[in-house]
Amino acid sequence: MWTSIVEKSNQVILDKQEEIQLCLTCLLARGHLLIEDVPGVGKTTLVQTVARLLGLESTRIQFTSDLLPADIIGNSIFDADKKSFHFFQGPLFSHLVLADELNRANPRTQSALLQAMEEGQVTVDRHTYSLPNPFFLIATQNPRFQMGTFPLPESQLDRFLLSVQLNFASTESEIKIFQGVDPRAALQKLEPLIARHELMAALENVDKVHVSEMLARYISHILQYSRTQSDRFVSLSTRTGLALVRASKAWAVLQGRDYVMPEDVQKIAIAVLGHRLGGQEGVEYGRSRAKELMAFIEVPT
Repeated sequence: MWTSIVEKSNQVILDKQEEIQLCLTCLLARGHLLIEDVPGVGKTTLVQTVARLLGLESTRIQFTSDLLPADIIGNSIFDADKKSFHFFQGPLFSHLVLADELNRANPRTQSALLQAMEEGQVTVDRHTYSLPNPFFLIATQNPRFQMGTFPLPESQLDRFLLSVQLNFASTESEIKIFQGVDPRAALQKLEPLIARHELMAALENVDKVHVSEMLARYISHILQYSRTQSDRFVSLSTRTGLALVRASKAWAVLQGRDYVMPEDVQKIAIAVLGHRLGGQEGVEYGRSRAKELMAFIEVPT
């Protein structure tokens, strides 16, 4: 099933098989995904493709410097007839939300997503509203050297389970794109490949995946090494370790297993650590630091 979803996605957005797998891993782990790259490399197309193949209701929010929290969450409007306030849901109330160019919004608007990402609910005028289940946020951000950006604080970066870069397509893939069907037209023909109950069952199966003590110690060693080398790396938190566990479990499910192997942790570690180690320098810098860190950690056998 998951292989079919990856293959079908790769027919629409070429040369991005690993990134598609990471996107699905993030969804299965009930996490949120951060994509950093320049405009025009297929970030929005990737999100729309995944949403259609999984049969998820999706919305897109274009973040700008004048966007307000109420534009995202919704607002309470007074009903003169009933003489009471009624809450109108914003675009955040969807199964899959694309927060496009998140770092173009000011810090106040960025922080409006924190409760939603952490708790799956939002609070407005002392009333709490649950978001749809599943709730999956994919945010894109422009590289920090581009104009009109507000850097995401470390506390918000830590709310993202994984981060990826799409990068430019290979020359051959780019030629196929130029000669082929417009991806926007191909998107319209996509049909869901998984039923809602199957998706919910897969999400529950991730929680049942076994993590041995050996693997738990391996992940702990990664965190401990970053802390003992704090002059070279950002000290990684316990939450980062939990993120590694959750993502490794989801990657194992994607491979058809109910247990985690060291290879799963290695495969997923760069995506989990990149934005956390990169901080204000960005995902590309963080990924290089993550590769350097992982090279120092002995892999259990």
